[in-house]
Amino acid sequence: MPTTLAEVLRRFGPAVLAQRHAEGRELAPVQARAWAAITQCRTPALGGQLLRCDGCQAEQWRWHACRNRHCPQCQTRQREAWRRARGAELLNVPYCHLVFTLPHELNPLAAARPRWLYDTLLDTVASTLTTFAADPKWLGGTGAFTLVLHTWAQDLSRHLHVHVLMACGALSSDGQGQPHWQTPRRSPTFLFPVRALSQVWRARFIDTLVQAQSSPRPCVDATGRPMPLPLQALCTKPWVVYAKTPLAGPAAVLDYLSRYTHRTAIGNERLLGIHGDQVRFRTRVNRKHAAADAAARATTATNQPRSRVTQLPGPVFIERLLQHVVPRGFKRIRHYGLLAPAAKRSRLACARALLGMPAVHPEVSEDVAQFMRRVAAVDIQTCAHCGQGRWHAVACQAPEQAMPVHNLTHAPRGPP
Repeated sequence: MPTTLAEVLRRFGPAVLAQRHAEGRELAPVQARAWAAITQCRTPALGGQLLRCDGCQAEQWRWHACRNRHCPQCQTRQREAWRRARGAELLNVPYCHLVFTLPHELNPLAAARPRWLYDTLLDTVASTLTTFAADPKWLGGTGAFTLVLHTWAQDLSRHLHVHVLMACGALSSDGQGQPHWQTPRRSPTFLFPVRALSQVWRARFIDTLVQAQSSPRPCVDATGRPMPLPLQALCTKPWVVYAKTPLAGPAAVLDYLSRYTHRTAIGNERLLGIHGDQVRFRTRVNRKHAAADAAARATTATNQPRSRVTQLPGPVFIERLLQHVVPRGFKRIRHYGLLAPAAKRSRLACARALLGMPAVHPEVSEDVAQFMRRVAAVDIQTCAHCGQGRWHAVACQAPEQAMPVHNLTHAPRGPP
């Protein structure tokens, strides 16, 4: 059987909870809810239906999903539903993918004040892009972009960065106040210089940090003492903004963005197994390191593997995983400019008309069976045993009593 994230939590969870209790570091409620959801997803704990084939009379249980956004088993359908909703918002123009990465010197602050830091990161990136889009030197109008927050690297260490997908153009107005679509000034696929973006973004973020430190409620650590911030290092260190190859066409844009929107820190497909007290999983090879290795061995880059096997002690793996559980109610995906909820309908309709795009027709919702046929070419209503009969629900099982959060935020009484 393939190793799953739930299995890792069950195997090493008691040791992690006991160690945290001994150190006085109980799980936050949002972490406990994510933990319980992952371990109970698609198990009798959440209830389900007993299905019987009307042909061969075979029976099987279909257990309910947890739908927690940190559960890797529940993201495929949510990602597809999100894609369908976003399809009406794409414009028939090239799109650019930008990545804003915070220096690792701010990782301690992320551990102490995650919600504040994540909000500040997204707000400063959005304000920087809005300013550049409004500058007549570049676009001189209102852009359309989406931000997606990621907090992890491939090895589950903390790596705070924001993926941006931005349309190459903006909704602007001429001298008489008439709206028109403004293409990028320099090139149809070039938005802004990344070095200038980096400098402006760094200045705005550091200014926000300084204001927060001088406020009546400065950033504090776990003991309640004000956190010393490495402002000098942050001011002298270059902040990374990376622009990837522009994308053309709505279909390519949707496929590309959906890879990032509902991704979890690690999915079950990357887990390779549990060996003793170690969890083995697949990580992507860093391109720079791969190029250096290739040069050292005088081989071509095409001969280099794209992934390598990484292993971590089980408790370390879980601790790294827990740091990527975002605060309750926090929105990792945010839309700005033409896509801002306040005036999205009117602004998008105007932009589509200026670009000669047809009006949007209401999306027809899919049920689960239609979704599986389209995405996985699987008819979940057909019996897998005889291949002809149809499944029918003949009994239901109610969810068991939910795992109390108290059981996860305090040390376990004994081995499972």
